[in-house]
Amino acid sequence: MGARSKARKRAVDLLFEAAVRGADPVTLLADRVGSPDVPPVNDYTITLVEGVTAHRNRIDELLTEHAEGWSLARMPAVDLAVLRLGLYELLWAQDVPDAVAIDEAVQLAKSLSTDDSPRFVNGVLGRIGGIADRLRATL
Repeated sequence: MGARSKARKRAVDLLFEAAVRGADPVTLLADRVGSPDVPPVNDYTITLVEGVTAHRNRIDELLTEHAEGWSLARMPAVDLAVLRLGLYELLWAQDVPDAVAIDEAVQLAKSLSTDDSPRFVNGVLGRIGGIADRLRATL
């Protein structure tokens, strides 16, 4: 697993943990950075957690609009963390090609969630990916 893939997994872990604990992801991240009790936090993990948190309202609006038949509250917490991270990379990470952002999110869903999750993540991010250029122009 490449360095960025590991950073993505760690970011999803942090986003998931924050959601389950009802904590702010950036505060949780800050507690981990420099802590002697946990492995060092990759710079890309920091970028992802901070980016998802900064754009969370817009990310959640887009997920609500494009996750056909699913409310955010109904989604498994792991899937929601994966979708938020994937959507952040898709729209705001300029150095990540759209196909890579979607594929990495699908791979995370395969390794962390249910058998149906990869198809769900791919469908939601694929729909948004189809209009990503238009959306980026409005950000």
